[in-house]
Amino acid sequence: MGERENRETVERLVDALNERDLELFDQQFHEDSVLEYPQSGERVVGGENRRAVYAAFPELPKVEPRRIVVNGDLAVLEASLDYGDGAAWQATMIFELREGRIAKETAYWAQPFEP
Repeated sequence: MGERENRETVERLVDALNERDLELFDQQFHEDSVLEYPQSGERVVGGENRRAVYAAFPELPKVEPRRIVVNGDLAVLEASLDYGDGAAWQATMIFELREGRIAKETAYWAQPFEP
């Protein structure tokens, strides 16, 4: 798979979140994928665990991409997230892809702060 296909995978992921379509969201990942959230120390391994995490969300975020950068099988998404509670979040998600689907995601979130 090439960079165009990898970009389309990330774009479908964003569309799936914005449409609240967990089935489409799940299709963008390999079943053995790993999600890592270094800020909380969480590591989610495998499709069953990933589906459980996202099914438990009280509200999936609306995602407004600022930038998607793809280089080979590595893609980075910078975005604003809105969970519907009025809090502003900025996120960076790093995707490692294999055969056009996500094998690993590492994500960081932060709220704006005064300089």
